[in-house]
Amino acid sequence: MENTTNQDKSKNQSRNGLYQTMWRWHFYAGIIFAPFLIILAFSGAVYLFKPQIESYLYQDLYYVDETNAATLSVNGQAEKVRSQYPDAVITGVSVYDEEDRTFKFSTMQDGQEVNVFVDPYSGKVLGDLPVEKELMTVFMKLHSELLVGGTVANRLVELAACWAIILILTGLYIWWPRNRASIWGTVLPRLRSKGRVFWRDMHAVPAFWLSIGLLVLILTGLPWSGVMGEQINRIATATNTGYPAFSFAFGPKPESVTVTKDVAEDVPWAAENIPVPASVDNQYVPLTLNDAAGIAEMKNVQKPYSISMPQGETGVFTIAASHSKPFDNATLHVDQYSGAVLTDVRYEDYGFLGKAITLGIALHEGKLFGLANQLLGLLLCIGLIGMMVSSLIMWRKRKPEKGLGAPGSNVDIKVKRAVTIIMLLLGLVMPLVGISIIVVLLLDKLVFVRIKRLKAWLG
Repeated sequence: MENTTNQDKSKNQSRNGLYQTMWRWHFYAGIIFAPFLIILAFSGAVYLFKPQIESYLYQDLYYVDETNAATLSVNGQAEKVRSQYPDAVITGVSVYDEEDRTFKFSTMQDGQEVNVFVDPYSGKVLGDLPVEKELMTVFMKLHSELLVGGTVANRLVELAACWAIILILTGLYIWWPRNRASIWGTVLPRLRSKGRVFWRDMHAVPAFWLSIGLLVLILTGLPWSGVMGEQINRIATATNTGYPAFSFAFGPKPESVTVTKDVAEDVPWAAENIPVPASVDNQYVPLTLNDAAGIAEMKNVQKPYSISMPQGETGVFTIAASHSKPFDNATLHVDQYSGAVLTDVRYEDYGFLGKAITLGIALHEGKLFGLANQLLGLLLCIGLIGMMVSSLIMWRKRKPEKGLGAPGSNVDIKVKRAVTIIMLLLGLVMPLVGISIIVVLLLDKLVFVRIKRLKAWLG
């Protein structure tokens, strides 16, 4: 009887130790990354409604009043741009499916990217808008690189996103009912409660309901990240599940190190790293934008699409469609002299991973199933902000005057090691997480233990 009691006591201690250790990881990750996750959720929520916001803010540039007249050719519109901006270099044009939408010409002016908008019916240049000053450019930079820019900021965003996954997983473990639990406080919040109990429920209950959606939202954003995105691309390329090897319809696969995302706009993710072939039939007169637009129509490329100009004598026209209907994605490289289609990749040509990621990106951007997708994304973003805010309030309510208020660390060393190993295994999948864990462990062993005041404050 006594042995049974000791065994039960030992099991309870192990469970409690595991709970405390998981809570400790959850606590520190939340304290460190909550501000970054609030920024990501806020900027993402705004960016979800990019079409509606831009259509309202720039309606004088985006739309025309009269649509009854015949449209001016793309070449004719380009000439209007050149006459008004003689020093500008046209790098591409975007063609839309709405009849009342202007044509957008991408230009370089004094080393700056500037979009110029032309009424396709009258040929009138309605105005220009530097890309850096577009509101959604600001929010995109906030979302991807915290406005600071550069590799460090981008990696910090990726690190926060990866740790958010661990926050969700450890949070589910902490939340999971271990005994017979009431519906209140587990799947429904105790709204009549006050103080820390109220804020605990406002944190834990929404987190439970939104956990799967948030995991999907985070995972579908990782293909854009610097480290994980590159890993995903390598896997897709190595397994031929990204873009197809047979995508080169004319001539051998190019040895060029230049890839499609370096020379064109609006390129689908699965086609970003397709090597760019070269134009070789230079005995012909170069094609015009009209000719490239005609090839897009002939090849049944669905609007909206963009045409990027050739770069240099061996460059190609790139026609790309990456929009709200991922099944209509298209990426074409066209010889600038002969008009031969050198590359033609559509959604149905993608491998399994390419198709899955394409759909995931459309879901992440709120484009997969229209307004309902945007509203779902908004709900998840608001939920994430609410969870972070409630966790910070809950922490402030339990934080002692001296100290950080972290969960206790006095647990069985075997439990600590087991959890650390689990975290490091997750770090193998998410390298930045693994590196950050190793850095923290080294600081804990070599620095924190030597500074008594800091050690006491950290708990």
